Amino acid sequence: MTSSFKHIPKGQRKKILLICDDIRVHSGVATVAKEIVMGTSHHFNWVNLAGAIKHPEKGKRLDLSDSINKEIGIDDSYVHCVPVDGYGDPTLLREILKQEKPDAVMLITDPRYFEYVFRMENEIRKQCPIAYLNIWDDYPAPMFNRPFYEACDLLMGISKQTVNINRLVLEESADDKVLRYVPHGLNTKLFHPVDKADKKLVEFKKNILKGRQSDFTLFFNSRNIRRKQIPDALLAFRVFLDGLPKDKAEKCHFILHTEPRSEHGTDLEAVVEHLFGKDYPNNITFSTTKYPQDQLNLLYNCADAQILLTSNEGWGLTLTESLLVGNPIIANVTGGMQDQMRFADGFDRWIDFDADFPSNHRGTYKKHGEWAFPVYPTSRSAQGSIPTPYIFDDRCAFEDAAEQIRAVYDLGPTERKAKGLKGMEWALSDEAGFTTEHQAERVMEAFNTLFDTWEGRETFDITNATEFTGRHLNHKLIY
Repeated sequence: MTSSFKHIPKGQRKKILLICDDIRVHSGVATVAKEIVMGTSHHFNWVNLAGAIKHPEKGKRLDLSDSINKEIGIDDSYVHCVPVDGYGDPTLLREILKQEKPDAVMLITDPRYFEYVFRMENEIRKQCPIAYLNIWDDYPAPMFNRPFYEACDLLMGISKQTVNINRLVLEESADDKVLRYVPHGLNTKLFHPVDKADKKLVEFKKNILKGRQSDFTLFFNSRNIRRKQIPDALLAFRVFLDGLPKDKAEKCHFILHTEPRSEHGTDLEAVVEHLFGKDYPNNITFSTTKYPQDQLNLLYNCADAQILLTSNEGWGLTLTESLLVGNPIIANVTGGMQDQMRFADGFDRWIDFDADFPSNHRGTYKKHGEWAFPVYPTSRSAQGSIPTPYIFDDRCAFEDAAEQIRAVYDLGPTERKAKGLKGMEWALSDEAGFTTEHQAERVMEAFNTLFDTWEGRETFDITNATEFTGRHLNHKLIY
């Protein structure tokens, strides 16, 4: 894809202050942020207020321009990094706003991390607009976040569901904002198919599986945390194996690229020992190596399909990685994972969401991409915490997931790969656009629209004002 946004000389570009994870670290937010920066550095200048826990470079100012120039092939990028513990504070932000004079402030991740920024919105918006890339997972619409969303001038949503959530929370004030759909995009140079006969791939798979023959390899890649529902995926795989003749079951493997034990998740080794120990002692493989990018791509190419049964998921970046290597996906019908399955109406139109149809979790629309094997939730429970009073937990049945694993298996290698490659083709298309190039285009369009329409606030007139500290705004639980 060739960018439709021309190169603007450094001295003429708008400057954006990006408050999020340090774009040099290996978190999901940082990966997305770095790709946005690199994809738009010919069009915007960037300053990253670079957050990390106990940042070792706190207090420094770093110029990343030369390395960015080499990666994207220009000679005049402006990408600076200001490392900070956490995500900064009002004093630091005021100093940066005064020094850098940005044309916009952009935030990525949970808004609670930036509460101090939103409390400063009247101060900031005298100088420049605030943009937010929202990753909210699920319904009911989080009305308790309305003060955060109201403080923004541009709200981007990573999924169609998130875009709808933005509208529902803002209600009538949505018309006063720039709202855009900006799904995650990945670098196709990093994730791509590798021929099954490739010597490097053959050797890599042999090492991963310790020389065991595999006619079918299922793959999971994500953190070991409770909402990822990894034990359910393991249960599904056990049911799947039990449905096969013993000689065929022994040639099916499940690779889990995650930490086997985590205080935030569970003891997966104990789960595996209980479910597989006696009957299938060699069918489960844990991968814990932090692979360089080329080998991570080989790991994905070892698989025949990927499974992700997360109970709420803003996007599900590892599913996108699987799509780009040409693998089918087995996924819970929740959050942004719905986007990647391309549910369609009777006219083959990719579905959108609104107040009356906020999710396809009930299977209202059954038509989907050939590469997708959806698992519909069988229950929804309202979960909550102090910072998040309510959010749905969409749970699917492991028996249903087992049926979809079997469906992928029964395709056979030729048809399975053909369906996976159709998913890759669609992910690369302009309709889906799950690439860094498409993501950059969407971000540039959104900001240019913002800059064309935004007007600074000079004064704020308040009369008969009384201070109060309400816990939450009134809201309706309609979903």
